[in-house]
Amino acid sequence: MSVELKSATELDAMRQSGRINAEIRALLLDAIKPGVTGLELDALARGAIEERGATATFVGYAPGGKPPYPGGICFSVNEELVHGIPTDRALQEGDIVSIDLGVTYQGFVSDAAFTAAVGAVSAEAEDLIRVTREALWEGIDQARIGRHLGDISHAIGSHASGYGIVEGYGGHGVGREMHQEPHIPNRGRPGSGHQLRAGMVLALEPMFTIGHPATEEDLEDEWTVVMSDGALSAHWEETVAITEQGPEVLTRIG
Repeated sequence: MSVELKSATELDAMRQSGRINAEIRALLLDAIKPGVTGLELDALARGAIEERGATATFVGYAPGGKPPYPGGICFSVNEELVHGIPTDRALQEGDIVSIDLGVTYQGFVSDAAFTAAVGAVSAEAEDLIRVTREALWEGIDQARIGRHLGDISHAIGSHASGYGIVEGYGGHGVGREMHQEPHIPNRGRPGSGHQLRAGMVLALEPMFTIGHPATEEDLEDEWTVVMSDGALSAHWEETVAITEQGPEVLTRIG
């Protein structure tokens, strides 16, 4: 299950991890422009994480027999949904890029992602990015004591506005480890699933596409997940603590 923070000290450690994550993502967002490569963004993230006394969680991550993940960030462009590996591929005007980042600080993990436009992009791409981000915040608003995981899933899926909702990937518990139970789908039935309690920490992450939601994994790198039909996809994520005062977004930029 998701970590349940038992003390102010644990919550403070999660807050610090989330704050570092937000600071690094803000640096990455500012650095995204035509011509920049995934390796350059990865180096920027790793250096900034190290300067803050934290660790890039993704480096060496190898669940289920996968090869160790080589990057500090996930770098997924256009039809690449998640888990793209940073390379010397340069971003082009009109691309959209999803950056996912895990930070470990004092034994606690924060996990967050955003999708950004590279220069001027199509209205279709802009709308996909906007709606996916809005869906994330609809889900966050349901992350309250006494509500259920299904309330979060329903809020996210109900905001898809006709976009394809990717199945098989979604949110999760986070804290002492990057991926903990429960899995949080991006569509669901209100009132279903685990009831939410104070101290739970969840990473919520809607993933929408302008095409069919079927995906496949790159057979060569065994990590990059792409849309089967080659359509654009977007991915947003925040780490959220459930508190007596309501949802606290630990990784919020600004």
